[in-house]
Amino acid sequence: MGRVQGKVAIITGGASGLGEADAEALVAQGAQVIIADIDETLGSRVAERIGAHFLRHDVTSEDDWRNTIDVAFARFGRLDVLVNNAAAAKVSELGDTTLDDYRMINRVNSEGVFLGCRFAVEAMAKAGSGSIINMSSMAAIRGFPQVIAYAASKGAVRSLSLTVAAHCLRVGLPGIRCNTILPGATLTPMQQRAHEGMREGATAAEVADPRNRVGQPSDIANLVVYLSSDESRHITGQEFVVDGGYSIW
Repeated sequence: MGRVQGKVAIITGGASGLGEADAEALVAQGAQVIIADIDETLGSRVAERIGAHFLRHDVTSEDDWRNTIDVAFARFGRLDVLVNNAAAAKVSELGDTTLDDYRMINRVNSEGVFLGCRFAVEAMAKAGSGSIINMSSMAAIRGFPQVIAYAASKGAVRSLSLTVAAHCLRVGLPGIRCNTILPGATLTPMQQRAHEGMREGATAAEVADPRNRVGQPSDIANLVVYLSSDESRHITGQEFVVDGGYSIW
């Protein structure tokens, strides 16, 4: 317990799924957590349940980013951790994806992470340290033609994270780290129905196949705690694939 005691964290998209699990794990380990989400009802409910703080936050809005960072400093005097978790997705292949769809997905998933990194580095520079954790996806390193816009946006997150880490080193801020998590299939509410349907009537061999394995949100949250803590102080610009072996099978 207490692995992130006293640290202040902002988690975007923290009202459900992976973000909710991340928030709960960080609170349990002693952090002050701000759940930043566009869903006020769900976000407030989760924050109350786990002992976090909620702010309505649109990751595509520069004004919302400024406000969220300002609130973190007003309440706690610092920012130690940013988890860029908020994302949008739409099942759509190349021929069915409109330019508007493509731009919308990338605006949330790519531009939203860019804004978070930009504002977080500026805020963390005041103390000279901090951890930025960006959620990419297996879709960034394997072909997922059914979610083309989502895959492209998550590929952008990979490159952005590496560049942000390098930027911090170049400008003399080695204490500010930026790393990427690439989750495989994870049992969030969005994926649960599909997973249950997949397992119905499955053979033992099919269930054991890493390509059919689905992780729990806690599998990602455990890594978020590590990357948020001082245990990972010498790790930056790295990618962590959490997929139960899918990518090597």
